[in-house]
Amino acid sequence: MTESDVPPPAAARASARQDGGRTRTRMRAAERRASILAAATEVFAETGYQRGKVSDIAKRVGVTEPVVFQNFGSKSALYEAVLDHAATAVITLLAAAADAGRPILEVLTAFLDPAHMDRFHQRGAHGFLFADAASLAHDPNLGPVARHVHQHFAGALADLVRQGQSAGDIRRDISPDTAAWWLVSLLAGRGFRAAVVPDHGVVEARLTQMALRSLAPEADGA
Repeated sequence: MTESDVPPPAAARASARQDGGRTRTRMRAAERRASILAAATEVFAETGYQRGKVSDIAKRVGVTEPVVFQNFGSKSALYEAVLDHAATAVITLLAAAADAGRPILEVLTAFLDPAHMDRFHQRGAHGFLFADAASLAHDPNLGPVARHVHQHFAGALADLVRQGQSAGDIRRDISPDTAAWWLVSLLAGRGFRAAVVPDHGVVEARLTQMALRSLAPEADGA
């Protein structure tokens, strides 16, 4: 199972037509907002919040910086919208796999697969956005935004665990909320482990196996 990054706003950019050597950027309000959000997702996923420039976002869409601020108010508000959008995209994908009848443990196994996690956390991907947000958790202005996106994701994982418990896919003697935060912490620690752990790939695979085994029904003490 893999998640798709928010696609570049090619369709929105196509709305800005060349007319007599000048670029027409007039588009519907909803289209403009969506195109700005898509471009901001690209920029923040490539550079992080601190290095991401509103001017670069505006340039990708073909609008001016004031237009970006008119639609989102501030850079931090735009960042929050990007994180919400990215988290919703990942959560929707996980929920769709579960709703298609796949066992929850199988859904989590595919999502947490180390190879998939490597792609998920590389620059330009959703995981890079979440890792960047975690690094800003103590920022007085951006901390609430970072906490919100992780709480949103943890809540969705907890719902998946509950669904798995009801279906018998996940052991029933664990707290769904605790399990969800444990998984979020496992993901959030990848950068630290990559920096300091010898044989990082081997350790990462073993940690993932341990996490999944602890969720399996056969691990249930009942």
